[in-house]
Amino acid sequence: MNFQPLGKRVLVQREEEANTTSSGIIIPDNAQEKPSKGKVVAVSTEVSELACGEVVVFGKFSGNEISLEGEKFLVLETDDIFGIIKF
Repeated sequence: MNFQPLGKRVLVQREEEANTTSSGIIIPDNAQEKPSKGKVVAVSTEVSELACGEVVVFGKFSGNEISLEGEKFLVLETDDIFGIIKF
């Protein structure tokens, strides 16, 4: 993939949430909430506080969804990112 965000933006791939409950009930796609965390895939040259591969938390309705090579990604402004998940 060849995508370079501009400005203070990053490209994020959402982490998929489980589609079943702990008791085994399957949750249909239209009833699932959009995940609010994902992995940073590309970073603008203006962003120094984030790096590719980091997992970030962002607002549920933040960013713009785009499709690249058949996969869905979010383009987020750094102000829409709440923090980095450290493992």
